[in-house]
Amino acid sequence: MMRPSDMTQLDQDLQDINASLVRMLSQVREGCELARRALIESDLASAERCVANDERIDALQAQLELRILTVIARRQPAARDLRFLGAAYQSLADIERAGDYAEHVARAAVKLAEQPPLKKYLDMQRILEVLGTMIETTMKAMAEADVEAARRAHAMDREIDDLYEQIQRELLTYMIEDPETIGRATQLLAVARYLERLGDHLENVDEHVMFWLTGERP
Repeated sequence: MMRPSDMTQLDQDLQDINASLVRMLSQVREGCELARRALIESDLASAERCVANDERIDALQAQLELRILTVIARRQPAARDLRFLGAAYQSLADIERAGDYAEHVARAAVKLAEQPPLKKYLDMQRILEVLGTMIETTMKAMAEADVEAARRAHAMDREIDDLYEQIQRELLTYMIEDPETIGRATQLLAVARYLERLGDHLENVDEHVMFWLTGERP
């Protein structure tokens, strides 16, 4: 490992940016857990905390965007360092959107808590579990420059897509068989879509990490 005395200012900047990206991902992970509590446990306090958490993610995105552009302008990095900064800049928007979707789930959970549940949210719970693992693995990929971890996380989106399609089919069946369920089923379809899109944005982050580490897009 590079000793502090051996580091250039560019090296320090890159480490700081990497650490901040991992921190953003950690906040998205927290947002997903708060959204899970809001949805599965009808925990309205967690929903409020999820909204506040997303505001912190937004603020960190704005800070990092400026930091990355400043480093590129001042340090004029080349090769892999420049790839990292480009991948980091692209990742910011995806991480921020992932946080937004967690907030959307929390807000929807507040409305769903006002009425009897249409069904047990077992599939939703499973998607949230996969998302948690996906975020953890993406954090490892970024923090440790681990391309295999990025590939593993990237592949997890397939299970999320499969679960989303399964939820769609089930909820459409509910609506066809009992029109009185249409309102609640439509809200749950929206929640499932938010979770699916959250996974898509994490998948994008893994693609950015793979580009940083290999120079190639998957």
